Amino acid sequence: MNQPEPNTHLIEIIQDQIASSPQQQITFAEYMDLVLYHPQQGYYTSGIADIGKAGDFFTASSLGSDFGELLAEQFIEMWEKLGKPNSFDLVEIGAGKGQLAHDILSYLFQKYSDFFNCLQYRIIESSPALKQEQKKTLQNWQITWETLENIPENSIVGCCFSNELVDAFPVHRIEIENQTLKEIYVTLSETENMSPFTEITDDPSTSQLKDYFQTVGISFPSSDYPDGFRTEVNLAIIPWLKTISHYLQQGYLLTIDYGYSAAKYYNPQRDEGTLQCYFQHQRHNDPYLLIGKQDITAHVDFTALETYGKHYHLEPLGLTQQALFLMALGLGNRLNELSQGGFNVRKVLQRRDALHQLIDPMGLGGFNVLLQGKGLTETEKASPLRGFREEDSLA
Repeated sequence: MNQPEPNTHLIEIIQDQIASSPQQQITFAEYMDLVLYHPQQGYYTSGIADIGKAGDFFTASSLGSDFGELLAEQFIEMWEKLGKPNSFDLVEIGAGKGQLAHDILSYLFQKYSDFFNCLQYRIIESSPALKQEQKKTLQNWQITWETLENIPENSIVGCCFSNELVDAFPVHRIEIENQTLKEIYVTLSETENMSPFTEITDDPSTSQLKDYFQTVGISFPSSDYPDGFRTEVNLAIIPWLKTISHYLQQGYLLTIDYGYSAAKYYNPQRDEGTLQCYFQHQRHNDPYLLIGKQDITAHVDFTALETYGKHYHLEPLGLTQQALFLMALGLGNRLNELSQGGFNVRKVLQRRDALHQLIDPMGLGGFNVLLQGKGLTETEKASPLRGFREEDSLA
């Protein structure tokens, strides 16, 4: 890895926060929040985050317009399920560089003018740098950028959605010591010429950590888990789900991300957790390298999303894999069309490769797609949406 110069400003900010904290330590969640989201120096907020094939990581929308177009097909059905309201809110939370929004809107404008004319597209983006990128990409479309707090309570009719957002929420890291739950904290390192930070364990910072495992149905800690077992807990999903429910009157929450059920996530054999770092498409597991200049993520516990969602009136309506979801929405038909000939051979091969990457079970195709709903009638919930009907995905 060709390492850039360290972000000394951010390191000093973190050092100051540790020094001024009780016991001179901060939770890993606080550390991760600073390195990713500090208003000026964070990875996502400073403008250094590079999304795409030439950057640190790429998302499904980096592979062409098909992902956005197939998502658009699902949004159309949502609109129809809700009785084709005159105003349909499409709220993208964390929009990257804006490419996904561009693909969705272009497709709807060209093919579904009735739905397009009812659409109110909103973007919720916490990063000023990414917001500027989005405004460049989307300058030809009517879009509003806002915070969830500025949206009137109980006013959204439509769909809130995210793609690879929840995996970047700051997580608490925990460890088992002598069959006791401990939390991993970050403190100042006393070793010269090494990382400025080191880890220590202490009692949990909040009782929510213990409550979390009870909520998702995992007996933790227990004799099944060896000493030294490490994992993560994403408590940030709880206020996030509560906030979305607060503003969603009627419609859907669609979450696309990589992760597991709680039973798989907290399998005793997964004893080092899921935390990963990305820099120039290289993956490693040291969050104290390249501080502020690399992405840090953890897999998503989809059982937690479903279970806590119920607490806030977000009813689970479907959970599937991205490959099945996209096939049900017509990706297979697109592959078939490419085999009919009449296209530039090089472009056909490139697009076919992109489509296969979207459904690769070892990559993007293995992502989970979770659908939750609020304020829906029994009729609106009676049959699953197309993306969640597995028989369609095999057609």
